[in-house]
Amino acid sequence: MSTVSVREFSYNPSAMFARVERGETIEVTRHGTVIAVLLPGSARLSHYAPLVAKGLIKLAATTTNDLDRLPRYDVPENVSPLDVLLDAREDDDR
Repeated sequence: MSTVSVREFSYNPSAMFARVERGETIEVTRHGTVIAVLLPGSARLSHYAPLVAKGLIKLAATTTNDLDRLPRYDVPENVSPLDVLLDAREDDDR
């Protein structure tokens, strides 16, 4: 995993995305604080990306080391990911 500043990222974002496409994870920092994590599309977090993009869930501040601890859900193509998460939540409450 690499860390780059916002300034460094802004100089050549295409190069950063090319590195991610090759499988690298990059943390983008502002004043030493991680503000974004660029992950390859096949990373576990990609299962949550559509829900985050729609504003249905918000991930807590995490580091890339935390991502392996996120649960993984198999979501059938004709089922809403939100329904799968809500069903899992019901199971946890029992």
